[in-house]
Amino acid sequence: MNPTIQPARSTASHLFSIPVIVAALGYFVDIYDLLLFGIVRIPSLVSLGLSEEAVSSVGASILNWQMTGLLLGGILWGILGDKKGRLSVLFGSIVTYSIANIACGFVQDADMYKILRFVAGVGLAGELGAGITLVSEILPKELRAIGTSLVAGIGLLGAVVGYFTVEFFDWRNAYFIGGGLGIALLLLRIGVFESGIFQQVREQKHVQKGNFFALFTNKDRLIRYLKCIGMGLPTWFVIGILATFSNEFGKALGIDEAIRPGLAIMWCYVGLSVGDLSSGLISHALKSRKKAVFIFMLFTAIVSTVYLYAGINTAGQLYFLAALLGLGIGYWAMFVTIGAEQFGTNLRATAATTVPNMVRGTVVLMTTLYGSFKTSFAVTDAGALVGLICFIIGFYSILTIPETHGRDMDFLEE
Repeated sequence: MNPTIQPARSTASHLFSIPVIVAALGYFVDIYDLLLFGIVRIPSLVSLGLSEEAVSSVGASILNWQMTGLLLGGILWGILGDKKGRLSVLFGSIVTYSIANIACGFVQDADMYKILRFVAGVGLAGELGAGITLVSEILPKELRAIGTSLVAGIGLLGAVVGYFTVEFFDWRNAYFIGGGLGIALLLLRIGVFESGIFQQVREQKHVQKGNFFALFTNKDRLIRYLKCIGMGLPTWFVIGILATFSNEFGKALGIDEAIRPGLAIMWCYVGLSVGDLSSGLISHALKSRKKAVFIFMLFTAIVSTVYLYAGINTAGQLYFLAALLGLGIGYWAMFVTIGAEQFGTNLRATAATTVPNMVRGTVVLMTTLYGSFKTSFAVTDAGALVGLICFIIGFYSILTIPETHGRDMDFLEE
């Protein structure tokens, strides 16, 4: 036997390598911190002395600041990921949101709260895209779907931990815990290595890297980018409308027990975690990203219809359907993976980081439409109309976007 020939690595050693584990834990902390304000919004603002009316308006304003931070941060970290490397984003983003979350634990007024949630939003924007890009580039192409699904499936459980943390701890301590988890993760990341594919491109000085505007200057590239965003719309319709306003839908459906949106969101994320793990396995089995996403999207459309029109009449039924909806939108990891696979190495982090944050940003449009429709239609019909728009765009996008299963990642955008 030639001693220079290295034995082939097992599937398990690839999937449970340090970069995959650290990316999964990073997304876990990211989701914990991303959803934490939504969970502690009412108790934190009440403790700052705001009235019930102010809690609603100021809470919405703070959330908008956080979402704006996500949009801008997605662009910032995406560009940095392609110019400086995937690891620079994984380190920089976690430092940013960890410090911001610890500072949130000391906040004394609403204005400072807005600024800190904006900074946290900027930091939180980089985690998923950089992690998925790194994992996509270091894993063999036949294991990419499973690897990225592991990252998202484990990561999304951060929502469940965030919910129960607030059940047992004061809201300020919940922020300290989130920041502490981030700092601990930072120490774990010291041993993570950079993507070899990126390292090769880094040496090519003539290649333009991380040019965000290049996504808009070529028609084919722009269409691919818009379709990547389009296929993600149903995911945040479920989270941003059906789960977030579940108290309104519960009342409209005649459910006697008051629905707790925080609990509906938690069950949605439980389903989402299971769905993300499943979608990678299904994509791997079908040898198709498109077929897997289509199946999950179709399931989500069916369950959304049941949620709004099947006449559910108990809180338990609504929470169960919230979990099924989460399972349906469990193609979240697959949709971000498709975003990474659609673009060359010199634009991959920019695309993969901005796409999910663009989708998150569309929640503002969805809630605005939902509020507008409620003036003319019943609550359930208003929700259904928003969903119809999202699903039409989503189905068109996934049916017409190029298949990327098995694609070689070592290519450039000219």
